[in-house]
Amino acid sequence: MAGRLIVISNRIPMGESISGGLVVALHDALGCSGGIWIGAHPDPGDGDDSLEELGTSPYQRLAFRLTEEEQNNYYLGYANSVLWPLCHRRGDLVEMRSEYETSYRAVNARIARIVSRIAEPEDLIWVHDYHFLPLATEMRARGLRNRIGFFLHIPFPALGDLSVLSQPERFADDLAHYDLVGLQTRSDVARCLEMYRADPRAEFMPDGSIKFLDRFTSVRSFPIGIDTKGFAADAAQEAVNPFGREEPGSYIIGVDRLDYSKGLPNRFRAFARYLETRPEGVRPCLVQIAPPTRQQVRAYQDITRELEEIAGHVNGAFAELDWTPIRYIHRAVPRAELARLYRKARACLVTSYADGMNLVAKEYVAAQDPENPGVLLLSRFAGAAEDMTEALQINPYDVEEVSAAIAAAFDMPLAERKRRHAACLEIVKKTDVTIWSTDFLRVLMRCKPFAVPEYLGMRSIPDPAL
Repeated sequence: MAGRLIVISNRIPMGESISGGLVVALHDALGCSGGIWIGAHPDPGDGDDSLEELGTSPYQRLAFRLTEEEQNNYYLGYANSVLWPLCHRRGDLVEMRSEYETSYRAVNARIARIVSRIAEPEDLIWVHDYHFLPLATEMRARGLRNRIGFFLHIPFPALGDLSVLSQPERFADDLAHYDLVGLQTRSDVARCLEMYRADPRAEFMPDGSIKFLDRFTSVRSFPIGIDTKGFAADAAQEAVNPFGREEPGSYIIGVDRLDYSKGLPNRFRAFARYLETRPEGVRPCLVQIAPPTRQQVRAYQDITRELEEIAGHVNGAFAELDWTPIRYIHRAVPRAELARLYRKARACLVTSYADGMNLVAKEYVAAQDPENPGVLLLSRFAGAAEDMTEALQINPYDVEEVSAAIAAAFDMPLAERKRRHAACLEIVKKTDVTIWSTDFLRVLMRCKPFAVPEYLGMRSIPDPAL
Protein backbone atom coordinates (compact mmCIF):
# COMPACT_ATOMS: atom_id res chain seq x y z
CA MET A 1 0.00 0.00 0.00
CA ALA A 2 1.64 3.22 -1.19
CA GLY A 3 -0.21 5.62 1.11
CA ARG A 4 -1.24 5.46 4.73
CA LEU A 5 -4.33 3.90 6.25
CA ILE A 6 -6.68 6.34 7.97
CA VAL A 7 -9.21 4.69 10.28
CA ILE A 8 -12.23 6.60 11.60
CA SER A 9 -14.36 5.09 14.37
CA ASN A 10 -16.41 6.32 17.28
CA ARG A 11 -14.12 4.66 19.84
CA ILE A 12 -10.36 4.92 19.91
CA PRO A 13 -7.84 3.11 22.18
CA MET A 14 -6.85 5.54 24.91
CA GLY A 15 -4.02 3.78 26.76
CA GLU A 16 -0.97 1.80 25.81
CA SER A 17 -2.65 -1.57 26.31
CA ILE A 18 -3.82 -3.11 23.03
CA SER A 19 -6.57 -5.70 23.54
CA GLY A 20 -9.82 -6.79 21.95
CA GLY A 21 -10.21 -8.31 18.48
CA LEU A 22 -11.03 -5.17 16.50
CA VAL A 23 -8.37 -3.06 18.20
CA VAL A 24 -5.72 -5.75 17.63
CA ALA A 25 -6.60 -6.04 13.93
CA LEU A 26 -6.62 -2.30 13.28
CA HIS A 27 -3.48 -1.87 15.38
CA ASP A 28 -1.60 -4.27 13.11
CA ALA A 29 -2.99 -2.79 9.88
CA LEU A 30 -2.22 0.77 10.95
CA GLY A 31 1.24 -0.14 12.16
CA CYS A 32 2.16 -1.54 8.75
CA SER A 33 1.30 1.72 6.98
CA GLY A 34 2.28 4.23 9.66
CA GLY A 35 -1.33 5.27 9.59
CA ILE A 36 -3.73 7.41 11.58
CA TRP A 37 -6.63 6.41 13.84
CA ILE A 38 -9.23 9.13 14.47
CA GLY A 39 -11.95 8.72 17.08
CA ALA A 40 -14.01 10.43 19.75
CA HIS A 41 -12.40 11.36 23.06
CA PRO A 42 -14.49 10.07 26.00
CA ASP A 43 -14.45 13.49 27.67
CA PRO A 44 -16.51 16.42 26.32
CA GLY A 45 -15.02 19.49 24.67
CA ASP A 46 -15.80 22.61 22.66
CA GLY A 47 -16.79 20.82 19.46
CA ASP A 48 -14.22 22.60 17.29
CA ASP A 49 -12.09 21.11 14.50
CA SER A 50 -9.05 20.52 16.66
CA LEU A 51 -7.58 17.08 17.31
CA GLU A 52 -5.81 15.86 20.43
CA GLU A 53 -2.83 13.57 19.91
CA LEU A 54 -3.02 10.43 22.05
CA GLY A 55 0.03 8.64 20.69
CA THR A 56 2.36 8.46 17.68
CA SER A 57 3.93 4.98 17.70
CA PRO A 58 3.61 2.89 15.62
CA TYR A 59 0.83 5.12 14.23
CA GLN A 60 -0.90 8.37 15.17
CA ARG A 61 -3.98 8.34 17.39
CA LEU A 62 -5.97 11.56 17.13
CA ALA A 63 -9.14 12.33 19.09
CA PHE A 64 -11.88 14.89 18.51
CA ARG A 65 -14.18 15.99 21.33
CA LEU A 66 -17.95 16.19 21.29
CA THR A 67 -19.87 18.88 23.10
CA GLU A 68 -22.41 17.73 25.67
CA GLU A 69 -25.16 18.70 23.24
CA GLU A 70 -23.56 16.58 20.49
CA GLN A 71 -23.21 13.69 22.92
CA ASN A 72 -26.94 13.89 23.60
CA ASN A 73 -28.16 14.54 20.04
CA TYR A 74 -25.58 12.95 17.72
CA TYR A 75 -24.48 9.96 19.81
CA LEU A 76 -27.26 9.09 22.26
CA GLY A 77 -29.85 10.64 19.97
CA TYR A 78 -29.57 9.85 16.27
CA ALA A 79 -26.91 7.12 16.41
CA ASN A 80 -28.34 5.15 19.33
CA SER A 81 -32.01 6.14 19.52
CA VAL A 82 -32.67 6.08 15.76
CA LEU A 83 -30.10 4.05 13.81
CA TRP A 84 -29.38 1.37 16.44
CA PRO A 85 -33.02 0.30 16.97
CA LEU A 86 -33.70 0.67 13.23
CA CYS A 87 -30.91 -1.78 12.36
CA HIS A 88 -31.94 -4.18 15.14
CA ARG A 89 -35.57 -4.52 13.94
CA ARG A 90 -36.95 -2.35 16.74
CA GLY A 91 -38.69 0.44 14.89
CA ASP A 92 -41.00 0.78 17.90
CA LEU A 93 -38.06 2.14 19.92
CA VAL A 94 -36.97 4.76 17.37
CA GLU A 95 -37.15 8.31 18.77
CA MET A 96 -37.33 10.78 15.91
CA ARG A 97 -36.36 14.37 16.70
CA SER A 98 -35.19 16.93 14.17
CA GLU A 99 -32.34 18.06 16.40
CA TYR A 100 -30.96 14.51 16.44
CA GLU A 101 -30.44 14.32 12.69
CA THR A 102 -29.21 17.92 12.47
CA SER A 103 -26.50 17.20 15.03
CA TYR A 104 -25.62 13.85 13.40
CA ARG A 105 -25.06 15.52 10.04
CA ALA A 106 -23.13 18.40 11.60
CA VAL A 107 -20.71 16.10 13.45
CA ASN A 108 -20.08 14.10 10.27
CA ALA A 109 -19.43 17.36 8.38
CA ARG A 110 -16.92 18.37 11.05
CA ILE A 111 -15.06 15.05 10.86
CA ALA A 112 -15.00 15.39 7.05
CA ARG A 113 -13.37 18.82 7.36
CA ILE A 114 -10.76 17.35 9.70
CA VAL A 115 -9.98 14.39 7.42
CA SER A 116 -9.84 16.54 4.28
CA ARG A 117 -6.98 18.52 5.82
CA ILE A 118 -5.08 15.38 6.85
CA ALA A 119 -5.60 12.95 3.97
CA GLU A 120 -3.03 12.68 1.19
CA PRO A 121 -4.03 11.48 -2.31
CA GLU A 122 -2.77 7.89 -1.91
CA ASP A 123 -4.20 7.31 1.58
CA LEU A 124 -6.84 4.64 2.13
CA ILE A 125 -9.71 5.74 4.38
CA TRP A 126 -11.63 3.13 6.38
CA VAL A 127 -14.78 4.33 8.15
CA HIS A 128 -16.41 2.20 10.84
CA ASP A 129 -20.03 1.81 11.82
CA TYR A 130 -23.37 3.56 11.92
CA HIS A 131 -22.06 6.71 13.62
CA PHE A 132 -20.55 7.80 10.28
CA LEU A 133 -22.93 6.69 7.52
CA PRO A 134 -22.85 10.11 5.73
CA LEU A 135 -19.13 10.73 6.26
CA ALA A 136 -18.13 9.78 2.70
CA THR A 137 -20.82 12.10 1.32
CA GLU A 138 -19.27 14.97 3.25
CA MET A 139 -15.71 14.02 2.28
CA ARG A 140 -16.59 13.75 -1.42
CA ALA A 141 -18.25 17.18 -1.24
CA ARG A 142 -14.87 18.52 -0.15
CA GLY A 143 -13.15 16.99 -3.18
CA LEU A 144 -11.59 13.84 -1.65
CA ARG A 145 -10.96 11.25 -4.38
CA ASN A 146 -9.35 8.71 -2.05
CA ARG A 147 -10.54 5.15 -1.89
CA ILE A 148 -12.97 5.14 1.03
CA GLY A 149 -14.33 1.97 2.59
CA PHE A 150 -17.10 1.53 5.13
CA PHE A 151 -17.79 -1.36 7.48
CA LEU A 152 -21.08 -1.77 9.32
CA HIS A 153 -20.62 -3.79 12.50
CA ILE A 154 -24.34 -4.15 13.21
CA PRO A 155 -27.13 -5.73 11.09
CA PHE A 156 -28.15 -4.03 7.86
CA PRO A 157 -31.72 -2.71 8.16
CA ALA A 158 -34.65 -4.30 6.34
CA LEU A 159 -36.00 -2.33 3.39
CA GLY A 160 -39.38 -1.71 5.02
CA ASP A 161 -37.78 -0.40 8.22
CA LEU A 162 -35.94 2.37 6.36
CA SER A 163 -39.27 4.15 5.92
CA VAL A 164 -38.99 5.14 9.59
CA LEU A 165 -36.31 7.69 8.63
CA SER A 166 -37.33 11.25 7.82
CA GLN A 167 -35.56 11.02 4.44
CA PRO A 168 -35.11 7.29 3.74
CA GLU A 169 -33.72 7.91 0.26
CA ARG A 170 -30.61 9.43 1.85
CA PHE A 171 -29.52 6.07 3.29
CA ALA A 172 -28.77 4.51 -0.11
CA ASP A 173 -27.26 7.77 -1.39
CA ASP A 174 -24.85 8.08 1.54
CA LEU A 175 -23.61 4.49 1.21
CA ALA A 176 -23.05 4.93 -2.53
CA HIS A 177 -20.37 7.55 -1.82
CA TYR A 178 -18.15 4.75 -0.47
CA ASP A 179 -16.08 2.67 -2.89
CA LEU A 180 -16.64 -0.45 -0.78
CA VAL A 181 -19.38 -1.24 1.72
CA GLY A 182 -18.48 -4.14 4.01
CA LEU A 183 -21.19 -6.03 5.90
CA GLN A 184 -21.04 -8.91 8.36
CA THR A 185 -23.06 -11.61 6.61
CA ARG A 186 -24.41 -12.74 3.27
CA SER A 187 -27.89 -12.01 4.58
CA ASP A 188 -26.85 -8.41 5.27
CA VAL A 189 -25.55 -8.14 1.71
CA ALA A 190 -28.88 -9.48 0.40
CA ARG A 191 -30.78 -6.80 2.36
CA CYS A 192 -28.48 -4.07 1.07
CA LEU A 193 -28.87 -5.23 -2.52
CA GLU A 194 -32.64 -5.35 -2.04
CA MET A 195 -32.52 -1.69 -1.06
CA TYR A 196 -30.65 -0.78 -4.25
CA ARG A 197 -32.91 -2.93 -6.44
CA ALA A 198 -35.88 -0.96 -5.14
CA ASP A 199 -34.16 2.37 -5.90
CA PRO A 200 -34.60 3.75 -9.44
CA ARG A 201 -31.32 5.65 -9.10
CA ALA A 202 -29.35 2.37 -8.92
CA GLU A 203 -28.19 0.05 -11.70
CA PHE A 204 -26.44 -3.31 -11.26
CA MET A 205 -23.31 -3.76 -13.37
CA PRO A 206 -21.99 -7.02 -14.93
CA ASP A 207 -19.03 -7.12 -12.49
CA GLY A 208 -21.40 -7.07 -9.47
CA SER A 209 -20.83 -3.43 -8.59
CA ILE A 210 -23.65 -0.91 -8.30
CA LYS A 211 -23.89 2.25 -10.35
CA PHE A 212 -25.78 4.83 -8.31
CA LEU A 213 -26.41 7.97 -10.34
CA ASP A 214 -22.88 8.57 -11.64
CA ARG A 215 -20.99 6.79 -8.85
CA PHE A 216 -19.97 3.18 -8.38
CA THR A 217 -19.87 1.14 -5.18
CA SER A 218 -19.37 -2.51 -4.24
CA VAL A 219 -21.08 -4.41 -1.43
CA ARG A 220 -19.35 -7.43 0.09
CA SER A 221 -19.57 -9.67 3.14
CA PHE A 222 -16.57 -9.69 5.50
CA PRO A 223 -17.48 -11.70 8.64
CA ILE A 224 -15.48 -10.29 11.52
CA GLY A 225 -13.70 -12.55 14.00
CA ILE A 226 -11.47 -12.46 17.04
CA ASP A 227 -7.79 -12.82 17.87
CA THR A 228 -8.20 -16.59 18.04
CA LYS A 229 -4.72 -17.60 19.22
CA GLY A 230 -4.49 -14.79 21.76
CA PHE A 231 -7.86 -15.56 23.29
CA ALA A 232 -7.17 -19.29 23.44
CA ALA A 233 -3.85 -18.60 25.17
CA ASP A 234 -5.58 -16.42 27.79
CA ALA A 235 -8.15 -19.13 28.42
CA ALA A 236 -5.52 -21.83 28.96
CA GLN A 237 -3.53 -19.87 31.55
CA GLU A 238 -3.53 -21.12 35.10
CA ALA A 239 -4.76 -18.46 37.50
CA VAL A 240 -6.53 -17.94 40.80
CA ASN A 241 -10.06 -19.32 40.71
CA PRO A 242 -12.25 -16.25 39.99
CA PHE A 243 -15.12 -17.77 42.00
CA GLY A 244 -13.01 -18.22 45.13
CA ARG A 245 -14.46 -20.79 47.54
CA GLU A 246 -17.97 -20.41 46.13
CA GLU A 247 -17.35 -21.88 42.69
CA PRO A 248 -20.56 -23.23 41.15
CA GLY A 249 -20.58 -26.80 39.94
CA SER A 250 -21.82 -26.95 36.37
CA TYR A 251 -22.63 -23.52 34.95
CA ILE A 252 -23.76 -21.87 31.74
CA ILE A 253 -22.38 -18.45 30.86
CA GLY A 254 -23.78 -15.41 29.08
CA VAL A 255 -21.72 -12.30 28.25
CA ASP A 256 -23.45 -9.32 26.67
CA ARG A 257 -23.64 -5.57 26.83
CA LEU A 258 -26.89 -4.71 28.58
CA ASP A 259 -28.91 -4.15 25.41
CA TYR A 260 -32.47 -4.97 24.41
CA SER A 261 -31.22 -6.70 21.23
CA LYS A 262 -29.55 -9.48 23.26
CA GLY A 263 -32.73 -11.21 24.44
CA LEU A 264 -31.67 -11.25 28.09
CA PRO A 265 -35.13 -11.28 29.71
CA ASN A 266 -36.13 -14.36 27.72
CA ARG A 267 -32.77 -15.93 28.55
CA PHE A 268 -33.52 -15.59 32.26
CA ARG A 269 -37.04 -16.92 31.75
CA ALA A 270 -35.74 -19.93 29.78
CA PHE A 271 -33.24 -20.74 32.52
CA ALA A 272 -36.02 -20.49 35.10
CA ARG A 273 -38.09 -22.90 33.01
CA TYR A 274 -35.12 -25.29 32.88
CA LEU A 275 -34.83 -25.13 36.68
CA GLU A 276 -38.46 -26.25 36.95
CA THR A 277 -37.79 -29.37 34.87
CA ARG A 278 -34.18 -30.24 35.84
CA PRO A 279 -33.38 -33.65 37.32
CA GLU A 280 -33.59 -33.89 41.09
CA GLY A 281 -30.36 -32.93 42.84
CA VAL A 282 -28.97 -30.99 39.85
CA ARG A 283 -28.08 -27.42 40.80
CA PRO A 284 -26.74 -25.56 37.76
CA CYS A 285 -25.93 -21.87 37.64
CA LEU A 286 -26.33 -19.16 35.03
CA VAL A 287 -23.42 -16.71 35.21
CA GLN A 288 -24.58 -13.59 33.37
CA ILE A 289 -22.09 -10.77 32.79
CA ALA A 290 -23.86 -7.68 31.43
CA PRO A 291 -21.86 -4.42 31.54
CA PRO A 292 -24.04 -1.29 31.41
CA THR A 293 -24.19 0.78 28.23
CA ARG A 294 -25.99 3.96 27.11
CA GLN A 295 -27.63 4.31 30.50
CA GLN A 296 -29.02 7.73 29.57
CA VAL A 297 -31.31 6.15 26.93
CA ARG A 298 -34.74 5.24 28.31
CA ALA A 299 -34.93 1.82 26.59
CA TYR A 300 -31.75 0.77 28.40
CA GLN A 301 -33.07 1.94 31.75
CA ASP A 302 -36.20 -0.15 31.17
CA ILE A 303 -34.32 -3.37 30.40
CA THR A 304 -32.04 -2.87 33.40
CA ARG A 305 -35.04 -2.77 35.73
CA GLU A 306 -36.68 -5.74 33.98
CA LEU A 307 -33.60 -7.95 34.33
CA GLU A 308 -33.13 -7.09 37.98
CA GLU A 309 -36.76 -8.00 38.66
CA ILE A 310 -36.55 -11.34 36.83
CA ALA A 311 -33.23 -12.31 38.45
CA GLY A 312 -34.60 -11.46 41.89
CA HIS A 313 -37.76 -13.49 41.25
CA VAL A 314 -35.85 -16.56 39.98
CA ASN A 315 -33.33 -16.52 42.81
CA GLY A 316 -36.10 -16.02 45.35
CA ALA A 317 -38.01 -18.99 43.97
CA PHE A 318 -35.16 -21.48 43.51
CA ALA A 319 -32.11 -20.45 45.60
CA GLU A 320 -30.90 -22.44 48.57
CA LEU A 321 -28.58 -21.35 51.37
CA ASP A 322 -25.54 -22.69 49.49
CA TRP A 323 -26.72 -22.19 45.90
CA THR A 324 -27.67 -19.11 43.84
CA PRO A 325 -29.13 -20.06 40.43
CA ILE A 326 -28.46 -16.74 38.65
CA ARG A 327 -25.24 -14.83 39.27
CA TYR A 328 -25.92 -11.51 37.60
CA ILE A 329 -22.83 -9.30 37.26
CA HIS A 330 -23.66 -5.79 36.09
CA ARG A 331 -20.13 -4.67 35.20
CA ALA A 332 -17.29 -5.55 32.85
CA VAL A 333 -14.87 -8.39 33.53
CA PRO A 334 -11.21 -8.23 32.34
CA ARG A 335 -10.58 -10.06 29.07
CA ALA A 336 -8.16 -12.66 30.44
CA GLU A 337 -10.46 -13.52 33.35
CA LEU A 338 -13.40 -13.74 30.98
CA ALA A 339 -11.50 -16.21 28.79
CA ARG A 340 -10.96 -18.52 31.77
CA LEU A 341 -14.63 -18.24 32.75
CA TYR A 342 -15.58 -19.34 29.24
CA ARG A 343 -13.26 -22.34 29.43
CA LYS A 344 -14.81 -23.63 32.65
CA ALA A 345 -18.42 -23.14 31.50
CA ARG A 346 -20.34 -26.21 30.35
CA ALA A 347 -22.27 -24.08 27.88
CA CYS A 348 -22.55 -20.54 26.52
CA LEU A 349 -25.94 -18.99 25.84
CA VAL A 350 -26.34 -16.43 23.01
CA THR A 351 -29.96 -15.29 22.66
CA SER A 352 -29.71 -12.25 20.37
CA TYR A 353 -32.85 -11.11 18.58
CA ALA A 354 -30.61 -9.37 16.02
CA ASP A 355 -26.82 -9.24 15.96
CA GLY A 356 -24.25 -8.17 13.39
CA MET A 357 -21.95 -11.09 14.27
CA ASN A 358 -21.74 -11.74 18.05
CA LEU A 359 -18.12 -12.25 18.96
CA VAL A 360 -19.01 -13.83 22.31
CA ALA A 361 -19.91 -16.98 20.36
CA LYS A 362 -16.47 -17.04 18.76
CA GLU A 363 -14.67 -16.23 21.99
CA TYR A 364 -16.40 -19.10 23.78
CA VAL A 365 -15.44 -21.60 21.09
CA ALA A 366 -11.82 -20.38 21.02
CA ALA A 367 -11.55 -20.66 24.80
CA GLN A 368 -12.60 -24.32 25.04
CA ASP A 369 -10.41 -27.31 25.81
CA PRO A 370 -10.75 -29.40 22.61
CA GLU A 371 -10.59 -32.59 24.67
CA ASN A 372 -13.52 -31.60 26.86
CA PRO A 373 -15.33 -28.69 25.20
CA GLY A 374 -18.54 -26.99 26.26
CA VAL A 375 -21.59 -26.42 24.08
CA LEU A 376 -22.45 -23.20 22.24
CA LEU A 377 -26.18 -22.38 22.25
CA LEU A 378 -26.46 -19.83 19.45
CA SER A 379 -29.40 -17.71 18.36
CA ARG A 380 -30.28 -18.26 14.73
CA PHE A 381 -30.60 -14.44 14.47
CA ALA A 382 -26.92 -13.80 15.32
CA GLY A 383 -24.64 -13.22 12.35
CA ALA A 384 -22.34 -15.98 13.63
CA ALA A 385 -25.11 -18.54 13.07
CA GLU A 386 -24.79 -18.16 9.29
CA ASP A 387 -21.55 -20.16 9.25
CA MET A 388 -21.41 -21.79 12.71
CA THR A 389 -24.07 -24.32 11.77
CA GLU A 390 -22.80 -27.00 14.19
CA ALA A 391 -23.60 -24.85 17.20
CA LEU A 392 -26.83 -25.79 18.95
CA GLN A 393 -28.97 -23.19 17.18
CA ILE A 394 -31.99 -21.81 19.03
CA ASN A 395 -34.97 -19.50 18.58
CA PRO A 396 -34.53 -16.91 21.36
CA TYR A 397 -38.21 -15.95 21.21
CA ASP A 398 -39.23 -19.50 22.23
CA VAL A 399 -38.67 -19.93 25.98
CA GLU A 400 -39.54 -23.64 25.87
CA GLU A 401 -37.08 -24.31 23.04
CA VAL A 402 -34.24 -22.47 24.79
CA SER A 403 -35.01 -24.34 28.03
CA ALA A 404 -34.85 -27.68 26.19
CA ALA A 405 -31.55 -26.64 24.55
CA ILE A 406 -30.04 -25.87 27.97
CA ALA A 407 -31.01 -29.37 29.13
CA ALA A 408 -29.51 -30.88 25.95
CA ALA A 409 -26.25 -28.97 26.48
CA PHE A 410 -25.83 -30.28 30.02
CA ASP A 411 -26.63 -33.85 28.90
CA MET A 412 -24.68 -33.90 25.62
CA PRO A 413 -22.18 -36.77 25.29
CA LEU A 414 -18.48 -35.95 24.98
CA ALA A 415 -18.21 -37.28 21.41
CA GLU A 416 -20.95 -34.96 20.17
CA ARG A 417 -19.52 -32.01 22.08
CA LYS A 418 -16.11 -32.57 20.49
CA ARG A 419 -17.60 -32.91 16.99
CA ARG A 420 -19.64 -29.73 17.26
CA HIS A 421 -16.76 -27.79 18.81
CA ALA A 422 -14.25 -28.85 16.12
CA ALA A 423 -16.58 -27.66 13.36
CA CYS A 424 -17.23 -24.32 15.07
CA LEU A 425 -13.53 -23.80 15.82
CA GLU A 426 -12.71 -24.23 12.14
CA ILE A 427 -15.05 -21.32 11.33
CA VAL A 428 -13.52 -19.20 14.10
CA LYS A 429 -10.04 -19.76 12.65
CA LYS A 430 -11.15 -19.01 9.09
CA THR A 431 -12.67 -15.69 10.16
CA ASP A 432 -9.83 -14.58 12.44
CA VAL A 433 -9.87 -10.82 12.85
CA THR A 434 -6.53 -10.38 11.08
CA ILE A 435 -7.89 -12.23 8.04
CA TRP A 436 -10.96 -9.96 8.18
CA SER A 437 -8.96 -6.73 8.07
CA THR A 438 -6.54 -8.02 5.43
CA ASP A 439 -9.37 -9.15 3.15
CA PHE A 440 -11.23 -5.85 3.45
CA LEU A 441 -8.20 -3.71 2.69
CA ARG A 442 -7.16 -5.90 -0.23
CA VAL A 443 -10.58 -5.49 -1.87
CA LEU A 444 -10.64 -1.75 -1.12
CA MET A 445 -7.23 -1.24 -2.75
CA ARG A 446 -8.56 -2.88 -5.93
CA CYS A 447 -11.42 -0.42 -6.21
CA LYS A 448 -11.10 2.21 -8.92
CA PRO A 449 -10.33 5.68 -7.53
CA PHE A 450 -13.41 7.81 -7.06
CA ALA A 451 -14.04 10.32 -9.84
CA VAL A 452 -15.67 13.40 -8.33
CA PRO A 453 -18.66 14.24 -10.53
CA GLU A 454 -18.70 17.73 -11.99
CA TYR A 455 -21.84 18.68 -10.11
CA LEU A 456 -20.18 17.75 -6.80
CA GLY A 457 -17.06 19.73 -7.62
CA MET A 458 -19.16 22.79 -8.41
CA ARG A 459 -20.81 22.70 -4.99
CA SER A 460 -17.72 21.66 -3.08
CA ILE A 461 -17.84 23.05 0.43
CA PRO A 462 -14.96 25.41 1.27
CA ASP A 463 -12.90 24.63 4.32
CA PRO A 464 -13.30 27.52 6.78
CA ALA A 465 -9.83 26.90 8.14
CA LEU A 466 -8.16 27.64 4.80
